[in-house]
Amino acid sequence: MNISWTKTLVDHPAYQKLKTLSKNPFDLTSLPDHSERIDQFMLEAEGWTYLYGTERIDPSVMDALYSLAKEAEALPKMQAMQAGEEINISEKRQVLHTAMRALSSSTKEANLAKGEIEKIKKFIKETEEFTDYVTVAIGGSDLGPRALFQSLAYLKKNGRNAHFISNVDPDDAAAVLKGLDLSKTLFAVVSKSGTTLETLTNETIVREALEDKGLDPKNHILAITQKGSQMDDLSRYRACFYLFDFVGGRYSATAAPGGLLLSFTLGIEPYLELLKGAEAMDNHARTAPPEENLPLTLALLGIWNRNFLDLPTVAVIPYSEALAKLPAHLQQLDMESNGKHVDRGGKKVSFQTGPILWGEPGTNAQHSFFQLIHQGTSPIPLEFIAFRRNQYQKDLDVQGTSSEEKLFANVLAQSIAFAVGEKNDNPNKECLGNRPSSLLVGDRLDPKTMGSLFALYEHKVAFQGFIWGINSFDQEGVQLGKRLAAGVLERMQGEGKPFPLADRLLEKAKWAP
Repeated sequence: MNISWTKTLVDHPAYQKLKTLSKNPFDLTSLPDHSERIDQFMLEAEGWTYLYGTERIDPSVMDALYSLAKEAEALPKMQAMQAGEEINISEKRQVLHTAMRALSSSTKEANLAKGEIEKIKKFIKETEEFTDYVTVAIGGSDLGPRALFQSLAYLKKNGRNAHFISNVDPDDAAAVLKGLDLSKTLFAVVSKSGTTLETLTNETIVREALEDKGLDPKNHILAITQKGSQMDDLSRYRACFYLFDFVGGRYSATAAPGGLLLSFTLGIEPYLELLKGAEAMDNHARTAPPEENLPLTLALLGIWNRNFLDLPTVAVIPYSEALAKLPAHLQQLDMESNGKHVDRGGKKVSFQTGPILWGEPGTNAQHSFFQLIHQGTSPIPLEFIAFRRNQYQKDLDVQGTSSEEKLFANVLAQSIAFAVGEKNDNPNKECLGNRPSSLLVGDRLDPKTMGSLFALYEHKVAFQGFIWGINSFDQEGVQLGKRLAAGVLERMQGEGKPFPLADRLLEKAKWAP
């Protein structure tokens, strides 16, 4: 494809148009007089209804945003990514997490993924005697699979349980191991490089615990790693599943790290349904025109809030307890991908890039930090996620309404309240309103819907990176702390090069091994 990858946000004509429009954005407090906006600003795609009439936009803003997407060649860049072009320029890699769920494709990468799926099917049949599955991982290899499992735990098979060890804090591993029958437990150690310090440390703890019970670690530990790494060793692991060079850790949840976990605890069919949902959203992101493209529209509204309304954070609020871990996954996905201060050519950018992303489930969030969003000094955009039906299909009328009705009423009420606010003669009671939000509504949180939701946010993040002109697919900032930690560890052992700053900090922190 003949695509220009050198331009950044400020190089496009639509940027100046949007700067002008941002001087007088729509005032959401007037929303009661403009209820037609709810119909005007909505999108339906892949089972989702997206309502964004409560964002500070109007038709001219949306026209300019879609022009920006076209000038930045956002859609051709998405197509190039999914076609396997080497768009991760700093690491000279393809970005093909979409191939991990391309069940209808016959590309080389998709066939590799299908091969791993067949290995998973075989492995699950061979391990029916086990009851517990522990993921030993950190970062994307932990956060994504953890969010997937919790979102679909209502489908968990009887006698099958999932656990997670991620923190190098020894209490994390000790707490998980304490309650397990190790003779019936499998441990999946996930490290693409095979050298992740925290994960290998926790693996050693697991091995020692198994040996203390007279068990052979090789019968209980499997590796999920890159082919040829030091963990690709069947003499030490019950099985080896592969993470491919073209799939980053934060994009790996729909591959083996999540696939094995879900197949063991839920069964293979829910996992395959998850992949179908993700593949459908991949296809939509690649083929839907900009004005009908759901992840692109989310991305553009995020750029509007970040770059033109100067709002530095975004809160993702799922009105579903099953999605309690989704904000943590999205925090890494977004902030590790788009937390960049240079463009693809290595030049410092003159504009803001990735926002600070955070969130918790509603309605608990309403009784926590919503106070600040309603009456604080800094407007915070919100992305609400809600469903029309619950997972367990169990509910009860209390005081004339069901819990499901109360939940959905709350998310709608909050969206209106943030937009409209409330005037009051008592300043302490006044809510200023004009706080932007959007609402993503699905029918029911099932495997296919969850796969679609995961892919939706992956593509939102990618589209924003394409438009900003940054590389969303490396994470060099993560490496500095790792290198320094190695130096501090040497000093704690009385070894290594002189490190006065670390030595002084250790002294004043009263570190005693």
